[in-house]
Amino acid sequence: MIRRLQHVGRMLPLLLMVALLLTGCGDPYLSALQPKGSVADMQFNLIKLSIIIMLGVFTVVVVIFTYVLIRYRKKKGDNSIPEQVEGNHKLEIIWTAIPFVLLIILAVPMVTTTFALAKDYSNDKNVVQITVTGHQFWWEFEYPDQKIKTAQELYIPVNKKAHIKLESADVIHSFWVPALGGKKDTNPGMTNYLWLDAKEEGVFQGRCAELCGESHALMDFKVKVVSQEEYDQWVAKMTKGTNKPANNAVLADQGAEIFQKSCVNCHAVDGKGGPAGPDLTNFGDRTTVAGILKNDKKQLAKWLTDPEAVKPGNLMIIPKLEEKQVDALVEYLHSLKRE
Repeated sequence: MIRRLQHVGRMLPLLLMVALLLTGCGDPYLSALQPKGSVADMQFNLIKLSIIIMLGVFTVVVVIFTYVLIRYRKKKGDNSIPEQVEGNHKLEIIWTAIPFVLLIILAVPMVTTTFALAKDYSNDKNVVQITVTGHQFWWEFEYPDQKIKTAQELYIPVNKKAHIKLESADVIHSFWVPALGGKKDTNPGMTNYLWLDAKEEGVFQGRCAELCGESHALMDFKVKVVSQEEYDQWVAKMTKGTNKPANNAVLADQGAEIFQKSCVNCHAVDGKGGPAGPDLTNFGDRTTVAGILKNDKKQLAKWLTDPEAVKPGNLMIIPKLEEKQVDALVEYLHSLKRE
């Protein structure tokens, strides 16, 4: 026993140092412990309450345990048999009643929060309605009221609720924006719902939280929280805007021809094209390629040349392209910027 305590004593400073270092880790836009929305706040409050209760119980047990070890330890030269005591109605009532009270303290806010998070905003005209569809391995976002469909970047206005309808096109995925709220699955053949809001503007990281294939860990997306004015401008650009002139119009036109021959069966631009792949209407304005690469010409060319090397198991089918064709397609895709 003494040796074990000595071993724990040696390890404790190291564990404390590691814990201290880990408290400084984390992206504020990717941490459930730094809530930025109403849903995340409610869930974080439950986390804190449960931890306080557990620490309280742990502290009481350790104090009593330590007291008993010291107070009733065997003394040197004392070989007598301690008094045998069986049963104590007061203690039994106390240690039965206390856990019951603690469960009530935890259950009441948990049930209240559960009902608050399950509230249906699908018919509320003051709430942004969004349909989210999980694919292997990307996210599709549709705004049915505005007739907008996009991918990988979800726009919502600050301080305004978004009611999200969750669906899946293939296997089970899980939609999760840690800083804004807890995760919920997207299941094939059924629909789930949740709502989110954000209390400040910023770009929040989203993840798939359900193992869905070999590129599950690469199934990222972003939630861009903007002012109401900026959100209205984005909606106007997506619905009525036109593309900005390309930097190299000749090369972009060549890329457009390649796109029509090789890509349009899966990808749509301005509502024209196939639905199997991500909608590329505003691709030039996006910050990432495939959700994980920086959206510059070098990274986009890398993706178009060998998508399997970037995201293993993805369903993108692209013919073998020459370097000049890749350059033209890159120029065209980067020209898809709305104004």
